[in-house]
Amino acid sequence: MSTLLGRLGGAAAARPWRTVLGWVLLLALALGLAAAFGGTPRDDYRVPGTRSTAGADLLKDRFPEMSGANARVVVHDRHGKPVPAAELDGLRARLAALPKVTAVAPPQLSAKGDTALLAVDYSAPVTEFKGSEGLDALRGAGRPTEQAGLQVEFGGQLPENFTAPDGTAEMIGMGAALVILVMALGTLVSAGLPLVVALAGLGLGTALTTLMAAVTDISPTAPTVASMVGLGVGIDYALLLVSRHVEGLRKGLTKQQAAAEATATAGASVVVAGSTVLVALFGLRLAGLPTYSSFGYATFAVVGSVMLAALTLVPALCSLAGDRLLRRAERRNPKLKAGNGPTRTERWAALIGRRPVVAALGSLVVLLALAAPMLHMRTWPQDAGSQAASSTTRKAYDLTADAFGPGANGPLLIAVDLKKLPQEKLPPLVAGLKGQPGVAAVSPPLVNRAGDAAIVSVTPATGPQDERTARLLKDVREDVLPDGAEVTGTVAAFSDISDRLASRLWVVVPVVVAMSLILLTVLFRAPVIAVKAAAMNLLSVAAAYGVMTAVFQSDTGARALGLPHEVPVSSWVPILMFTVLFGLSMDYEVFLLDRVREDWLATGDAKGSVVRGLSATGRVISSAAAIMVAVFTGFAIDPDITVKMMGVGMAVAVLIDATIVRLVLVPATMTLLGRLNWWLPAPLARRMPVPGAARDPQPAAAEPERVPA
Repeated sequence: MSTLLGRLGGAAAARPWRTVLGWVLLLALALGLAAAFGGTPRDDYRVPGTRSTAGADLLKDRFPEMSGANARVVVHDRHGKPVPAAELDGLRARLAALPKVTAVAPPQLSAKGDTALLAVDYSAPVTEFKGSEGLDALRGAGRPTEQAGLQVEFGGQLPENFTAPDGTAEMIGMGAALVILVMALGTLVSAGLPLVVALAGLGLGTALTTLMAAVTDISPTAPTVASMVGLGVGIDYALLLVSRHVEGLRKGLTKQQAAAEATATAGASVVVAGSTVLVALFGLRLAGLPTYSSFGYATFAVVGSVMLAALTLVPALCSLAGDRLLRRAERRNPKLKAGNGPTRTERWAALIGRRPVVAALGSLVVLLALAAPMLHMRTWPQDAGSQAASSTTRKAYDLTADAFGPGANGPLLIAVDLKKLPQEKLPPLVAGLKGQPGVAAVSPPLVNRAGDAAIVSVTPATGPQDERTARLLKDVREDVLPDGAEVTGTVAAFSDISDRLASRLWVVVPVVVAMSLILLTVLFRAPVIAVKAAAMNLLSVAAAYGVMTAVFQSDTGARALGLPHEVPVSSWVPILMFTVLFGLSMDYEVFLLDRVREDWLATGDAKGSVVRGLSATGRVISSAAAIMVAVFTGFAIDPDITVKMMGVGMAVAVLIDATIVRLVLVPATMTLLGRLNWWLPAPLARRMPVPGAARDPQPAAAEPERVPA
């Protein structure tokens, strides 16, 4: 692989303008196809095999006019006066005339009459509405009412399913990354190069995601998460290649030779690291939810694209940049060398090597302490109650809760099969529901025209996120509902999603870990290294879970991030974060191990190779991690709760991984294990060829080239 990559990098450097032109044409073609034939992202919340899905399927089959999406239109008089009936009648008529609307319930008035709630039912599921078209239609119907001086806000399934990205997070992340790159590489040219490469890969990946949205459901949040990951790894991969290219120039290599060497060595690390990310993303397919698969598709496309950009564009652009990648002092004096004393990273690595037991135990204690809050993690997908206070969905949520109680934001819909449960059994069912603790109101049964299905709406006394609502749902299912009746609706579906994802996490984790173990064992020919890497990554993810739980499930932490109050961890986050982070953590492991293995094969000095490998990569890993943290922190300001949690969790995880794990725990354990790190059973050694031009380790340790800290 190294030989092939070296030839690829050398060819790109030899013909840089052809490579750049090829990328320009590829991007133009991909973006043009996406504009012409691309689809619009949309969610698919179906959870096959759950009770809420069974109830939804019953309504779709027998009560189609009540089985589609829903919306709530809230009208409020800011002066506390009763809302005029004429205005409500006109609004109801305009809403009823909208496409795909099957029914608009009579307005429900608050006790003071200053707030009215209109429930809108659609014949089509939320997945059939493209982008903001559903919310735009609602806004158009409500505009005359707003012009009359009334406040009109929109909530419910349809408005809450639309999120409009504004690109602010990406811009903040890129700005911070540029500053870090300048500090790490020393010149604006070398700092800007990784950003250009990452943006090229991101553009191609985004175009591919848009094309996929035309043939399958892609969650509206998936492209944002994919951009977050792709931007971070794209800059990191390019940084690694540029750093190795600059090392070659400092050794006196020509531009083409430096590009070939960098792609053969650092490029191999990029392929391995990117492959672990892609392998980990396959774990999302095991979650059992179509929405999760869409996250995997989008992130796979973006990460694959930035890998391709790094391996081809970096050598071409480095060739065009030439000596401008070096600092001005180095260009003026090519013989300028780094200081003769040990670098800070070398001193740190030597310190860890002298006290490996203390370092390993101390870092392990810190990681376990950070992970401890994870034991109290509570999950819930998300709802408007945790959205930004400025959004219309959040305003509708608050107005509804104030006027009708928090449970009005998440009613439980009871779908009744009247072929199994006779219609005369409906009054006792309603009475049983009214007598259940935690129920605020129960609507009269609504029977379809055929008389073979009915709907009963139950309003809880507590909000959708409240633990008491989840207990009420469980009690209703177990103690009240007879055969032929099922709870459906958004709250029931989200509860089933949380339960499904919590159970599938323990399927995803071992599969992803096993695939990564196999990949690393084959690539490094070191099963001990692979097992250790997996264990370290699990510790990093657990610590990130703990910090995320402590932040979002406390009022102080949640308010600091712009949320109104403490919130449960989004059910979408744990599995999504695990699969992405497990792959990203392997990036730094691979970057470090590649250099350690190079030194080990050259010297046979198991402990010294750890010190020299960490010294050679410490600065690059620290810079790459700082870029990742900056990019992910930028996404923490995103109004979408899932993206916000992903940004915070991944920033914390990368920070922990690049400091406590890579700079302390990994070198300490590798020092303790010594030659055992590279042990390979004889049967496997005969069947697994040594990659590249590896040779048997030699006993004499060579003096490492100094790398500035």
